[in-house]
Amino acid sequence: MSDFFQNGQIATFHRLGQLDIERLEQELWKMTRVRGVSLVLPSLYAELSRPALRHIVEELRSVRYIREIVVAMGPCTREEFKHAQEYFSILPQKTTLLWISGDRMQRLISQLHNEGRLDPGPYGKGQGAWLAYGYVIAEGRSEVIALHDCDIVTYSRELLGRLIYPVVSSQLDFEFCKGYYGRVTDRMHGRVTRLFLTPLLRALTRMLGHLPILSYYDSFRYPLAGEFSMMTNLARLNRIPADWGLEVGVLAEIYRNCSVKRICQVELAENYEHKHQDLSAEDKTRGLHRMSIDIAKSLFVTLESEGVTFSRGFFNSLRASYKRIAQDMIVRYEGDALINGLHYDRHGEGTAVDLFTDVLREAGETVHDDPIGPPFIPNWNRVFAAFPDFDVRLLEAVRQDNAGDD
Repeated sequence: MSDFFQNGQIATFHRLGQLDIERLEQELWKMTRVRGVSLVLPSLYAELSRPALRHIVEELRSVRYIREIVVAMGPCTREEFKHAQEYFSILPQKTTLLWISGDRMQRLISQLHNEGRLDPGPYGKGQGAWLAYGYVIAEGRSEVIALHDCDIVTYSRELLGRLIYPVVSSQLDFEFCKGYYGRVTDRMHGRVTRLFLTPLLRALTRMLGHLPILSYYDSFRYPLAGEFSMMTNLARLNRIPADWGLEVGVLAEIYRNCSVKRICQVELAENYEHKHQDLSAEDKTRGLHRMSIDIAKSLFVTLESEGVTFSRGFFNSLRASYKRIAQDMIVRYEGDALINGLHYDRHGEGTAVDLFTDVLREAGETVHDDPIGPPFIPNWNRVFAAFPDFDVRLLEAVRQDNAGDD
């Protein structure tokens, strides 16, 4: 059983004992008749051959309250797209696939790219999710969008139900809900959150004081979790990064466009398992190395937009402060692991902290030289203002791709 402690700026909804899933889904069925829900699934084609996605699809077959499932398919050929359509065809909900690498979608993306300031960036989870939001907005039939990944080994219907409940409930008043969970097998996972982002936020607070944006970030128990639900109108307003800074960038946009009182987090599951990224200490273009660089850059750019001015001297001091806090956290995690009988690789954890310390140098130098940072994917309001018929053309492209029209 979880604790029920409330801390930080945002409401926290815990998992208190075993859930009556039938009761939850009956309530959701009534709620979603008023507020329709679209579930967005960003998926690589390779996920179709993995057991995690097969299990997710089996679980979703029993979910009655989702109006539509929108699958944003990563790069794939026409034959692979047809295979994906067959794969997801067993779902009873209306299911729509976005063939992002198809000619029709690529023509729309090229038009945005040629406009300059509307560039949706390179393909990735950010671009795929953003296009799916645009489709849901253009369709205009769902008030709520939920998103989760397709590699969750421990997926259950409970996770989805808990994720959307705070936003669809008429008794509550939330516009955005972030999921959180523990990630434990025979050891602790989630190194980028445990050993990088949380110590970094606390080092920044030590140096800059208790800025509201830092307190907000530090209120999330798992700020890098990929699962959330939100009112569809927020998807119209939010700009998002196209790189690994996606999750912290989304939280920054929610902070900018939504009252903190209407933001919450919910414990989704007792435990959560998905595929793990390598540290990739020798290659900054891969794995947790690249992820931590993008996260740091996104965070620094957000702070600059809040009026913080950085210098190279600041980043040198930040690295020292971060490393001390992260090393102290290692001692805490070791104790937590030992008392629970978990394996704990203290040397490996220390190696990760050393890498993350070097990451701060690189991210700091990049942001110091370019304070604005790489452009975000534009919000949909701006796209529709620039191209008033873009929603119609997006809907038609998706319709023709799913119909198999040449």
